[in-house]
Amino acid sequence: MLRPRIIPCLLVHNGGLVKTVGFKTPKYVGDPINAVKIFNEKEADELVVLDIDASVKGAEPNYALIAKLAAECRMPLCYGGGITTAQQAARIIDLGVEKVSVSAAAIARPALLGEMAAAIGRQSVVAVIDVRKKSGLFASGHEVCTHNATRAHPQDAVALARQLEAAGAGEIVFNSVERDGTMNGYDLDLAQRLRSALSVPLTVLGGAGSLDHVGALIERCGVVGAAAGSLFVFKGQYRAVLINYPTPQQKDALFAAALPK
Repeated sequence: MLRPRIIPCLLVHNGGLVKTVGFKTPKYVGDPINAVKIFNEKEADELVVLDIDASVKGAEPNYALIAKLAAECRMPLCYGGGITTAQQAARIIDLGVEKVSVSAAAIARPALLGEMAAAIGRQSVVAVIDVRKKSGLFASGHEVCTHNATRAHPQDAVALARQLEAAGAGEIVFNSVERDGTMNGYDLDLAQRLRSALSVPLTVLGGAGSLDHVGALIERCGVVGAAAGSLFVFKGQYRAVLINYPTPQQKDALFAAALPK
């Protein structure tokens, strides 16, 4: 039986682990390798590591860091940042990573996803869609953005997700920009629309601040990936840095309460 996945998402900036709010003001929270070791001990379902500098700077993936992460990680690892070719994706998979994620490069050229799928297998190809609410007095709906939310794109998020699935993505990650780091809960309405529109796995990111938020997502969308950053690196109202993750017993109780009997 398929089960939801609860997934820590780690952001790498200038070689360190950071957490952002609304994709801005990165706060240093530790060393990426040390964080992986702790999540190993806590038996996390999966781990996502995103280099938030690479695409903005037009840089190659940091293969040295990827190799260290893969060597240490004892759970499925998804890496994103700076990937623009199928050859780069294949090199990352050869280092021991299970999945490779792309965002800006896939939105600019969806055919890249098919090329990656041919090189590494569709199950290892992840497309990330960063979405924010449109700004302006009379604006409504959402817009897609890339490059740490500095560039807007006209596509509808759901239509784009379906296009990227058709192009070769084996998984879609939806990331809410305005909820990033707020810890006020996921965008459940858009998550549900995406889940209904897709046949590949969906992972939702942005806004989780408690296990209740994770449960609400699973209750609304069923078997999905519930990803979070702040939830797993901060503790308490003052956001003290403390890496944490639910126990197997907590996860079992969460799934039993949220999924249909």
